Amino acid sequence: MRIRYSATVAGLAASALVLAACGGDDEDEYGSGGAEAPGSLSFYTDKAAWEPQFLQVSDVSENALGLTLDFTGYSEADQYSAFIRQSFRTDEKPDLFTWHTGSELEDLVAEGLVAPTTDIWQQSIDEGNVPGDLREHFTIDGEQYCVPMNAAYWVMYYNTKVFAEHDIKEPTTWDELVAAADKLVAAGQTPFYETNILFSFVWFQTLLAGTDPELYAALSSGEASYTDAGVVDVMNRWREMHEKGYFGDPGDQTEPQVQLKNGTVAMINFGTFLSGQLNSVDMVSGTDYDFFIIPKVNPDLEQTPLIFETGPICTAEEAQNRDLALQYASWWMTEEAQTTWANARGDVSFNPKALINDEQLASLNQEAGTDGYQLLERYFEATPTPVLTAALDEFSAFVTNPGDPMPHLETIQAEAEAYWSDQG
Repeated sequence: MRIRYSATVAGLAASALVLAACGGDDEDEYGSGGAEAPGSLSFYTDKAAWEPQFLQVSDVSENALGLTLDFTGYSEADQYSAFIRQSFRTDEKPDLFTWHTGSELEDLVAEGLVAPTTDIWQQSIDEGNVPGDLREHFTIDGEQYCVPMNAAYWVMYYNTKVFAEHDIKEPTTWDELVAAADKLVAAGQTPFYETNILFSFVWFQTLLAGTDPELYAALSSGEASYTDAGVVDVMNRWREMHEKGYFGDPGDQTEPQVQLKNGTVAMINFGTFLSGQLNSVDMVSGTDYDFFIIPKVNPDLEQTPLIFETGPICTAEEAQNRDLALQYASWWMTEEAQTTWANARGDVSFNPKALINDEQLASLNQEAGTDGYQLLERYFEATPTPVLTAALDEFSAFVTNPGDPMPHLETIQAEAEAYWSDQG
């Protein structure tokens, strides 16, 4: 399904004016009171449901830059990917578009289709608008491409009333998390949410990253095998958790936020964008729900692995408004833009200076950058697309009918070997 909406507006909302005022005294070429606004930029995304949030940012950028987003949203990922790839063969190449890091971005860069953003990254890092460690995920052959659309950390959400009812405190170790799950099961309460649709990889990434982060990273580069003993051990731990009754029905299509609100599950291992979804069902942060960083499975690790995800906003190299689009990309990295975006989304920001209204998210945004945590890219982005496709199918089958993990791992590994053999 495609949704199209022109984001050019006649006036500014009061909230947009307040946020724009927070941006400081420096003015860009098209800053407030500056030159005549050049208009709108074509913007394409597979995040059709995020239209209201993007348009909130568009309102602020109109005042800050004289630029708005002409929004076109797709809700089907495959349809969107096909459209974007086809657009590069037309005269209407996208000014701005969302994409994926990893192999999918590398493919476009190899064909010279994406504008480099190296200067934007260096300026943003120098100004403290983005952690330097994030740059590597947008680097191909020494140059940066695109800018981060968003950032999200994967944490454990919980229903505070369920925790209080069973006298459970936030776990700080893996053993405490297991003890909490055992206590909930004994009381007839399902501890954890799980699904066999798309996010079937979540517990695999949590258990493997929390046990052996080096092995987790090696899988994504083809330096390790899915049939290695460490991976098999993690899968068997996952199976034991199933056998103990830790997980809800993976085929339940009830939205996760509703399951947490209703107490169907006590906890959800999810990205921080779940906060906005919980708010949408009238759950109040810090009152009805909260979250904690998932403890490391292996207590001997020096740092606690923290899974993060980020997706890029890119500019076509031959876009009609290439330079203006890159100007917009540079502004997107700023505190002004990211304060608007994070609060519109109900999520954290890659910009540590963003003023996040939710106290829990604001605290996490700061804590995630400390030395106690090792940031690891989400499995979905870290894994080459052909391997990911096979893995999602196999993990879905595994959580639906938990059993011997080896056949599933052998199927994924066969796809991994085929992929990496083609990479030379």
